Amino acid sequence: MLEGLRQFIADVVSPHETPAFDDNGYQLAATALLIHVISLDGEPSEAERRKLHSLIELRFGLDHGSADRLIAQAMLAEGEAVDLYRFTSVIMREVNEAGRLRIVEMMWELVYADGKVTEFEDNVVWRASELLGISTRDRVDLKHRVAGRRQGNPG
Repeated sequence: MLEGLRQFIADVVSPHETPAFDDNGYQLAATALLIHVISLDGEPSEAERRKLHSLIELRFGLDHGSADRLIAQAMLAEGEAVDLYRFTSVIMREVNEAGRLRIVEMMWELVYADGKVTEFEDNVVWRASELLGISTRDRVDLKHRVAGRRQGNPG
């Protein structure tokens, strides 16, 4: 059934053209980046999935159902993407620096959601940050801030 849904969406959005992002395009792009982060080390853990959902609801001001739909769309978009640029370019066009910093912070929150940071996760946040015009200093500061919150509040 899931494959049928994926095929239906693929038929609606031709794989030969880049889907046009609507006015929520940056949200879709950011969510796809976040999904990419939690998928790096295999199937996302339950903690990562819960954290993703709560971040999407909180940071984008969405209700539960809207967050579910956005995550489902982003999973399809992320699965079709060949690189991070497809998403970071949308974010660069539509989001100011403060918003881009919040997106990088969300990435770190997901990296730390399962309690461990892999080299792959660290690398993808670095690459995405570079594409989002976030300085190394700001990226590292955000990493330390999120890590500090994690240590100060283990639950």
